[in-house]
Amino acid sequence: MTSFEIFAIIISMTALFGWINERFIKLPTAIGLMLVSLLMSLGLIFFATDAMQVWVKNLLIGLDFNDLVMNGMLSVLLFAGALHVNLNDLSKQGWPIFVLASVGVITSTFIVGTLTYYMLNFFDLHISYTYALVFGALISPTDPIAVLSILKSIGVRKDVETLITGESLFNDGVGVVVFSVIVGLLGTSGGHGSEAVDAAHAVESSNNVMNALTLFGQEAIGGIIFGLILGYIGYYMLKSINSYPVEVMVSLAIVVGGYALAHALHTSGPLAMVVAGLLLGNQGRRFAMSDTTREHLDKFWEMMDEILNAVLFVLIGMELLIVVYDQQRIIAALLAIPIVLLARFIAVGLPISIFRLGRSFPKYTVRLLVWGGLRGGISVALALSLTQGTERDIILAMTYAVVVFAILIQGMTVGQIAKRVPPID
Repeated sequence: MTSFEIFAIIISMTALFGWINERFIKLPTAIGLMLVSLLMSLGLIFFATDAMQVWVKNLLIGLDFNDLVMNGMLSVLLFAGALHVNLNDLSKQGWPIFVLASVGVITSTFIVGTLTYYMLNFFDLHISYTYALVFGALISPTDPIAVLSILKSIGVRKDVETLITGESLFNDGVGVVVFSVIVGLLGTSGGHGSEAVDAAHAVESSNNVMNALTLFGQEAIGGIIFGLILGYIGYYMLKSINSYPVEVMVSLAIVVGGYALAHALHTSGPLAMVVAGLLLGNQGRRFAMSDTTREHLDKFWEMMDEILNAVLFVLIGMELLIVVYDQQRIIAALLAIPIVLLARFIAVGLPISIFRLGRSFPKYTVRLLVWGGLRGGISVALALSLTQGTERDIILAMTYAVVVFAILIQGMTVGQIAKRVPPID
């Protein structure tokens, strides 16, 4: 099957599932698409012939979900998300966002990894502690794609929305870097084309903590600096002309070409896209764009965001077909859900409690951050990038369970918590 044929099938399925959701189910788009896709996958598992199941699995394998998300969709979706974040609002929440996106992710990684290690060994699913940390690293960052998609539909007071959005945009890049470092120390990685996997090769043969810290600095700090450079290049180019078709193409080139170049320079592409998006969405929007350009640029990136989000959630639902489950793995997958939520509560609750000594946060902020901290396609993509084997199958099963629970259960109920957050006086 050619790449175009695979693309045509996925787009057609996404459109059909979107129509079914809008016509009959009427859930928020992300949740509805994933639900319909999951139901289709379950139908194939229980009712389809072996030949049909093999055909769909081959379709998914040929698609390469990890490469599609990490080196295709992620750059566009992160840039599109950051493009509409107000930098002034973000700066007011700067320190909490920084701590949650860095210390919070690392704290959660070790809590999830440690609890998962003992839980799995209790059920005779033996994996190394380092592999348990790999699971902690890939599941700890909240997925900005899932978070931003759900936030659009629930309505949250502006300061809390900025905190959630900022954290999800930045902790994604930090999480990918942490994953890269741990996988590199483990010295085992499969998949091809993933930024996380390629970065991991740089430390694959080293057990030196200093090398790991150097890689972390190169990826994280380098990504932020490179994002600033990209943003200012885009700003200069947009300011020097007044032609909205060309300006839209320039923004697209900044995203696609910039992400590829970040990968080649071994810096964090996700962080670079967030920084570039923030700069163009604020300074660029105010000083480098005409009203016509601003309108067309916003519509273009909103449409890209909506289409790729829809495709991504359909693919997440379909990935159920390649997840290997047995009785032990089902138990482990179900227990991984409260472990991840507990780690999230600690990693969020402690910093917010400390920040409350010097600033005010509305009631239910911690609960909203915990329950609204959705996991999505990035976690699944990172799990799929691991080397084939028993450990990968266990991690993928747990990851998929957490992601499905997050999007379907947390995503459908987080609005009830958001309603309890008091409005700004």
